[in-house]
Amino acid sequence: MSNFHSRIARGGKAVYGAKLGILMLEARFPRIPGDMGNAGTWPFPVLYKVVAGASPDSVVRQRASGLLDAFLDAARELVTLGADGITTNCGFLSLYQAELASHVGLPVATSSLMQAGMVQSLLPPGKRVGILTISAASLSKEHLAKAGVPEGTPVIGTDGGAEFTRAILGDERTLDVAAAERDILDAGEELVARHPEVGAVLLECTNMAPYACALAEQLSRPVFDIVSFMTWFHAGLRPREFGHPASASGPWRDR
Repeated sequence: MSNFHSRIARGGKAVYGAKLGILMLEARFPRIPGDMGNAGTWPFPVLYKVVAGASPDSVVRQRASGLLDAFLDAARELVTLGADGITTNCGFLSLYQAELASHVGLPVATSSLMQAGMVQSLLPPGKRVGILTISAASLSKEHLAKAGVPEGTPVIGTDGGAEFTRAILGDERTLDVAAAERDILDAGEELVARHPEVGAVLLECTNMAPYACALAEQLSRPVFDIVSFMTWFHAGLRPREFGHPASASGPWRDR
């Protein structure tokens, strides 16, 4: 009897090896390394789909009104292409979490805000998570509730800054990266000054991830963002192979 394991490959997808599908807003602002819209950010392959008409302003300030069907269609396209899990590149899309998950029938993580409860559970008594957002004026109780954010979680925005909110929501073709970082550091300082009990910071906006390291150093607190979230999410979609003997349900069976 042969000692060789069966090596039958199974199909059903159009693209293999990219487990995570990302629904992208239709935007032209610079996506620097660390931004989830920069493919070089990821240590694994991803699939992208731009949702036509979903501008940063329409999703953040207008609650993605009228765009649900476009997001559902785009998510289904990513699944058909080969994605086993779906995310989005705007934390405000927590409003569509239930609808997207129901539509595609696969794991969906619409918003970095979904980490809030988990981060809170990591902290010692008397400490709590605080949120930085691109627009505190637009981030409603409904956005937070649909992401499972604990009630009363402190929120500070970069709305009053000189560059970050203006350039991203205005979909500008240029970005002063140093000024954008300064806006985020200033907002972080305001967050901990107003709420000294904040023991960890969660970045709502996916475009804030490039500045997470600088913010953590500035505040001497852990910072969680969409990149940390999706790295965890992807680890479930594609667990690490440690080189043990393959079985019929092992690496050769790529669903």
